[in-house]
Amino acid sequence: MRLVAAVLAACAVVGAQENSPVDRWIGEMTLRERVAQLVIVPFYGDIPHPATQDYQRFVTLVSETRVGGLILINRLRNRSLKRAEPYGAAAFLNRMQRLAKVPLIVGADFERGASMRVDDMTPFPHAMAFGATGDPALTRYLGEATAREARALGYHWMFVPVADVNNNPDNPVINIRSFGEDPSAVSAHVRAFVEGTRANPANQVLTTVKHFPGHGDTSIDSHLNLATTPADPARLEAVELAPFREGIAAGVDAVMTAHLAVPSLTPPDLPATLAPQILTGLLRERLGFTGLVVTDALDMKGVARGFTPGDAAVLALEAGADVLLMPPDPDAAISAVVVAIESGRISEARLNASLARLLAAKVRLGLHEERYVNIEEAVAVVEDPAALARAREIAERAVTLVRNEGALLPLRPRGGACFIVLNESRYNVTQGIAFVDEVGRIDPRASVVSLDPQMPQADLDAAAAQAAQCPKVVVVAFTNLAKYANGGPLPGRFPALLTKIVAGTRPVALVSLGNPYLVRHAPGVKAYVAAFSPVPPSETAAARALFGEIPLQGRLPVSIPGVAERGTMRANP
Repeated sequence: MRLVAAVLAACAVVGAQENSPVDRWIGEMTLRERVAQLVIVPFYGDIPHPATQDYQRFVTLVSETRVGGLILINRLRNRSLKRAEPYGAAAFLNRMQRLAKVPLIVGADFERGASMRVDDMTPFPHAMAFGATGDPALTRYLGEATAREARALGYHWMFVPVADVNNNPDNPVINIRSFGEDPSAVSAHVRAFVEGTRANPANQVLTTVKHFPGHGDTSIDSHLNLATTPADPARLEAVELAPFREGIAAGVDAVMTAHLAVPSLTPPDLPATLAPQILTGLLRERLGFTGLVVTDALDMKGVARGFTPGDAAVLALEAGADVLLMPPDPDAAISAVVVAIESGRISEARLNASLARLLAAKVRLGLHEERYVNIEEAVAVVEDPAALARAREIAERAVTLVRNEGALLPLRPRGGACFIVLNESRYNVTQGIAFVDEVGRIDPRASVVSLDPQMPQADLDAAAAQAAQCPKVVVVAFTNLAKYANGGPLPGRFPALLTKIVAGTRPVALVSLGNPYLVRHAPGVKAYVAAFSPVPPSETAAARALFGEIPLQGRLPVSIPGVAERGTMRANP
């Protein structure tokens, strides 16, 4: 009875209604099952066949271990990123929900709508493109559309919006995932997204601001190692924390932690995810956040290099986390927490408080009444033409002309310009198609060469030689990342190729479909256009902007050292 009373009291704090099923769920759980509810495990776009061991592993995790939820993750398959097929994933989720005694909460990083993880969904641009438009109303629409897509496909917890202020041009992991470098602008977009998800109560989802206390000023990818932020407490307060405060004020449901050290507040080798000073002292006590605190993925090297799965799970809960996302060994994590509770290291009251928050969220989402995906509702959001039209509008409004020496742009059809398209990988078979098609529509006689970083050097040399014969050269680079495996701003031998082309005698225009800081590595270009995203609508928008078919309305949401200040805007000549 004491346990039920504690849970119900905690539920009241987070807004659970009377006659909630939470007490019934709790009463049916062992200690180990209560701990398991706090664990969310990944499933992947390549949905396993029911006859496989991989599928049976999910059956065990859901029906026997009784984990609390799933998260959809993309992974490489045959060297290409495999996203989920919407109907196959929905069928898988329905099967898993049937196995679960307590409804599963299903999450995803829908940072640019469901298309980030699911095929055939609206390809919204990245957050920085929204920042370039300067219009939070568009971000509000993104929140509304993403909530609609998510619930129709069976996803309830969106690990978005990104609240990081990208004030470090060398940041290898945030970059275009951020709305920009200005704390007030980022805050406005964060609020707009959260409010947008609430536009239709029928599409209720959980929203999450991340990565607390701010991952924008780092030069290390926390997927690969422990990152560090140099911000002192005053700078944290003025810059990094501002969007999180705004998200909390807007009623965001959850905060995701960052696997980075904050030496001004914690020991230099302690990730914020495991730091009581950050999760309890700063987030709970100073910022007054009462919602769910979820770790970033615990299989990321920012935590996993320094802590075992069990130690990380225990330390995260001790620090103030409620939900353990993607521990690399779920059983080890659960067992370690159980031992910590049985030994008195973690109190049952502490466990119950986190469990109550999570279960109350499931009730708020209505999962106790309906947990299954309605395939007819899923059909309505797949390849939605109205949403696609809005995505194209957003992409067009984001395109920013940063430099235009000698009025190199706009191009004229049949003007003799040569286009060299630098794709990120030969295995991404769709990248570049929309751009090439649009150039072909506008100027059927244009010379367009598409390259991939796996091509032999002879092919790259031939492209450079061809460019040297053209009156104007346009290099279009897909740049999802700020730094690739070669340590450069472009994959493979592309950095050397770009340098060679720019060093020639022909004027060069550079287009970045992604990382806006790319121009720092090609300072000799005469014109520079930033589109902030490699999605097809941004490809099409960039092509149209080059030929002057659309007005150039975007403003730089970040400063580019040595090149341009934040707010730079150059309209069509």
